[in-house]
Amino acid sequence: MNLQPRFLSAKLAFNPHVAALPRYNAGMALAVARRISGREDIARLASNENPYGCSPKVMEALASTAFEPWRYADPACAALRAALGAKLGIDSETIVVGNGSEEMIAAISRAFLVPGALAVTVAPSFGLHEIEPLAAGARVVKVPMTSVFGFDLEALETALASEPSVLFFSSPWNPVGSALDRLELERLIAATRSGTVFVLDEAYFEFAGPDSPDGLAVLQASTTPFVVLRTLSKAYGLAGLRVGYAVCSDPEIARVIAAAKTPFNVNGAAQIAALAAIEDEAWMINAVTRICAERDRVAAGVHELGLRVAPSQTNFLFIDTGLNSASAAAAFLEAGIIVKPWREPEFDSFVRVTIGRPDENDRFLAALSAQVSR
Repeated sequence: MNLQPRFLSAKLAFNPHVAALPRYNAGMALAVARRISGREDIARLASNENPYGCSPKVMEALASTAFEPWRYADPACAALRAALGAKLGIDSETIVVGNGSEEMIAAISRAFLVPGALAVTVAPSFGLHEIEPLAAGARVVKVPMTSVFGFDLEALETALASEPSVLFFSSPWNPVGSALDRLELERLIAATRSGTVFVLDEAYFEFAGPDSPDGLAVLQASTTPFVVLRTLSKAYGLAGLRVGYAVCSDPEIARVIAAAKTPFNVNGAAQIAALAAIEDEAWMINAVTRICAERDRVAAGVHELGLRVAPSQTNFLFIDTGLNSASAAAAFLEAGIIVKPWREPEFDSFVRVTIGRPDENDRFLAALSAQVSR
């Protein structure tokens, strides 16, 4: 079969900003893992999914007559925005719902960044905090974390003094797991100039400790233009349906971000599932409590092996294996475990591992121990 591309003589004009983008470091698919490892019993610990699934009420809602696959979903997500507004005690006109919070990152980049503009984030970074600004033609400055995986506030203040168009900042931070305390967050907000949109990505908000600040509340008390990102993929277990949302400091920012996304971006199943999920907070809290307990147990096990693990307030751990991350991930895969090898320079001996069920976590610790003892 001839697989050569057609029209070889055509001179295609690719968008240079998009053509040069680095590839997103996604988790390995289950079918691929089974084919490579030759195993059926795969522990999927790469994509920070909820190992306990989702609320039974979600499954009931999806099986009900409310879900009509042949109909277009509400492009404004009005019912979901109203429910989120009531849950958060805010005006629903400041909320934009997306196909995962990742779509909101793309929409924010389209809304606020033009070629040559500046975006600031942190290294090691969540890939899309860099990829989406680059796709818009912006420059990206990544401020390295400290050697103990804290945030270098002085360096961030210096970067913010140049008045970037957007600051993309996660707390808790993906891929590391660290989080700002209230004073640190207030310091960072105070350093943000009026021409910068402070984008606080709180995808792991529900996993943070009781002493961690509610970033939305802290930003609401300031005069800084902001967008807070949250998702139902992690704690609520809707990763496969893709529902995230942006809470904006004013309706005008929400309007522009909404204009930068596609219509009908959140499908009907996702909207119905999201409404059911946020009505069952008890299920979510129970799952998060179990995951956090396992996170602390696994972190202790990693420490016992003499390995470095970053402090985490998320549903994952960032671990220095002391090996090339790709080689370590391949060895885990031989044991039937998918983890995410980190590929950024200076962090390519780290893997990010999702906290799974207790039996999956035991398998991970056993496989890690086997690697250490080689």
